[in-house]
Amino acid sequence: QVQLVESGGGLVQAGGSLRLSCAASGSIFSINTMLWYRQAPGKQREWVATITSGGTTTYADSVKGRFTISRDNAKNTVYLQVNSLKPEDTAVYYCCAAVPGGSYYWGKGTLVTVSS
Repeated sequence: QVQLVESGGGLVQAGGSLRLSCAASGSIFSINTMLWYRQAPGKQREWVATITSGGTTTYADSVKGRFTISRDNAKNTVYLQVNSLKPEDTAVYYCCAAVPGGSYYWGKGTLVTVSS
């Protein structure tokens, strides 16, 4: 079992920045890949970014160049630096851990609200 707790969300003006954190606990040795997703009001959850155990990162086109995913293995924490925020970035941001066998673990999310 893996437990994930997100933090760092809040209300920010357009153009602003936040750093979202995802702290992992439990069977963290089993985690391969960490991901961030988001879900805007009335919309489906969408993938935002991925970081592998080797540090390879990928991003959705909508956030490329503005968001940066990173991980601190010593702290068992994954971060999502979100810059140049737009109102359309308003969403609940979820952290996700992928483990061997195809299982995924999810946090409860942190809300990011971007005002225009």
